[in-house]
Amino acid sequence: MPFPLRVTTLNLNGIRSAANKGVDDWLRSQARPDVLCVQELKALEADMTPGLRTLGGLHGAAFQHAEKPGYSGVGLYWKHEPDDVRIGFGHAEFDAEGRYVEAIYKRPGGGRLSIVSAYFPSGSSSEERQQAKFRFLADFYEHLLAL
Repeated sequence: MPFPLRVTTLNLNGIRSAANKGVDDWLRSQARPDVLCVQELKALEADMTPGLRTLGGLHGAAFQHAEKPGYSGVGLYWKHEPDDVRIGFGHAEFDAEGRYVEAIYKRPGGGRLSIVSAYFPSGSSSEERQQAKFRFLADFYEHLLAL
């Protein structure tokens, strides 16, 4: 992995909508990321056309789609193949909502670099979702400590 590294993150509010609005052209001509983190795919695996799998001319990708159609979902795109990819962070409630994907790069001389695309629950729609957000934050904090 060459350094410096250009990482771009985008909340797409729907990958198909973003593609129709020209996000691919913008990524290629303006952002030119080495790694692209995306949130709110709002697409299932079956919806991911070849063009949606290679945004910005990036060669590799990994996604965690929500089980519920049209809901959340995250992805990572990269120029340089990671040494490992993790889909989800091991908490069934939130993994089913498509909230975490991680690319892991080994560093020369030891250590590693983890690049994470995560989509946190807002909790604003109801008290139940607010409690889910608090559970997510607690679980995610423990996950980060273990990285």
